[in-house]
Amino acid sequence: MKIGIIGAGNIGGTLARHFARAGHELAVSNSRGPETLRDLVAEIGEPARATTPAEAVEFGEVVVVSIPLGRYRELPAEGAEGKVVIDTNNYYPNRDGHFEELDSDATTSSELLQAHMKGARVVKAFNAIYWEHLRDQSRLSGDPKRIGIPISGDDAQAKRTVAKLIDEIGFDAVDMGTLAEGGRRHQPGTPVYTSDLQASKLRKFAGV
Repeated sequence: MKIGIIGAGNIGGTLARHFARAGHELAVSNSRGPETLRDLVAEIGEPARATTPAEAVEFGEVVVVSIPLGRYRELPAEGAEGKVVIDTNNYYPNRDGHFEELDSDATTSSELLQAHMKGARVVKAFNAIYWEHLRDQSRLSGDPKRIGIPISGDDAQAKRTVAKLIDEIGFDAVDMGTLAEGGRRHQPGTPVYTSDLQASKLRKFAGV
C-alpha cells in the first residue's frame, strides 16, 4: 500500500518506520521541506521518499496527518477526496491556541479536520498512546499483553483499512464509534487516553 505521511515527528516518524517494516511504500513530508527529511529517509531505506505535504496526499492511498492541531488549516485541502486520512492529533490549548468550538465541546478535533479535507475518509487513531510505547510495545497477534489502539470514524471501510494497518504493526484496533462519538471517547482527559489497555478492556469504553 502507498502511504503518505504529513508530519515526521515522534508519532509520524514512528509510524513511518513501522509501516516500512510492514512492506508499505511511503511518501514522508513535513512543513520544513523534503531536504530536512534526508536522515529519516536514509534510515528507512528504499520504501520511503521525501516529499512535500501536497505530494504526500497525492501519493498515498492512506494519508497520515501528524501535525499540531493548531496548524490543521495549513494541510492540503485538495486531492484527498476518497482517501483514508488517519488523524493522530489531539487538542492541547496551551500549544494550539484556543478553539471556541472545541472548548465548548460543540465538535471534535477530527471533525474539524474532516471539514477541512472535504471528501476524505478521516479515521482518528494513534492519538491515545505515548509515542515511545508505539515505538517499543508492538506484539504478535494473540499476545495477551498486546495493546489496543482506539479508532473512530464515519466510514466503515476506512476503519477496516486502518485496523488492518494497526494489526500489521503489532497492536489491536478497537472501534470506538463515529468521529463525533468515538472521538470524544479517546481524546485527552478520557479514561482510555494513554492507558495502554488491552483490547478486551478497551472495548468496555466503546459504547457501541
